[in-house]
Amino acid sequence: MNYELKYGCNPNQKPAKISIDGELPIEILNGKAGYINLLDALNGYQLVRELMQATGLPAAASFKHVSPAGAAIGLPLNETLKKMYFVEDGIELSPLACAYVRARGADRMSSFGDFVSVSSKVDMSLAGILHHEVSDGIIAPDYDEDALELLKTKKRGNYTIIRMDENYVPAPIERRMVYGITFEQGRNDLHIDEDMLKTIVTENKTIPESAKLDLLIALITLKYTQSNSVCYAEGGQTIGVGAGQQSRIHCTRLAGGKADFWHLRQCPKVLELPFRPDIPRANRDNAIDLYLSDEECGDVLDEGKWQNFFTVRPEIFTREEKRAWLANYTETSLASDAFFPFSDNIERAYRSGVRYVAQPGGSVRDEDVIKACNEHDMVMVFTGMRLFHH
Repeated sequence: MNYELKYGCNPNQKPAKISIDGELPIEILNGKAGYINLLDALNGYQLVRELMQATGLPAAASFKHVSPAGAAIGLPLNETLKKMYFVEDGIELSPLACAYVRARGADRMSSFGDFVSVSSKVDMSLAGILHHEVSDGIIAPDYDEDALELLKTKKRGNYTIIRMDENYVPAPIERRMVYGITFEQGRNDLHIDEDMLKTIVTENKTIPESAKLDLLIALITLKYTQSNSVCYAEGGQTIGVGAGQQSRIHCTRLAGGKADFWHLRQCPKVLELPFRPDIPRANRDNAIDLYLSDEECGDVLDEGKWQNFFTVRPEIFTREEKRAWLANYTETSLASDAFFPFSDNIERAYRSGVRYVAQPGGSVRDEDVIKACNEHDMVMVFTGMRLFHH
């Protein structure tokens, strides 16, 4: 069975389609799915399905260009996170809606125009949240009727809505063609659970249950993130994903910077920024990103520019103030899809509050990396399994 696409990755790449022997496991309920939409949808659905299987909680992911901007499980939001994620007072959030709010809130700038993947039947609570966000589409196992009708009104009726067959079992062999040559490999059906966290190689061997949960979230997220990749997680969600970098330290820096911004967004100085009431959420996200950037803060606070966002000119958030605030966070988890070749990754992770680390191990410099963890009283596990994804 085939599903014809408008074009492939780019408008010049025609014809384009997806196909399978037998019935397609997806049903397009609304809109017209594109090539990249479907890559995001199918990768994202696998991720959230595995998160739910590993944790027993509904899960959501926000995908952009075949990597997750964020992923999370359906834990309740405290008041700080509600304000940080622009969730209005008085709105009741279902566990599934909490999962998506967290997933999008991990990196709201990157999630702009995302493709949403959720593990469970979409309810009106989630549909109400999505109704106010800029998003390209959603994939889910099913939809409540009223939620489906509301989502159909997005993007002037063109919002892509996909239903996934929960009982679908893919073939054990995957194939793809590059430059006319067919590649073939077994599916990565590695099961990620707490058994992967048993080989603790550091002097500190205490991992609380909350950190185990975060490490599982980070590892499962990496399984569907373009490599090289590193993921920071905290409180039941990713808080920084570094994807597709050639150097592992660049992954760690990129994801660490996002984790730092996530922590800084919880500071009252940021939560209480005096935004004009007519400024949309996406513009607020952009302004916050500029405000937190040491290099670009002046762009948003310059005389004549701050009025574009704020009712009054905010005070500068100094580097010293940022360092003091970030020092409050010391329970972050970090996972890597391959071994750390140098201890510089640990030093950078420590600066972002990381205490718990999961990586495959197997580097000739493993002892140097372990030593660095011991110096910072960090806990590190060797999973023994690489998680490259391309």
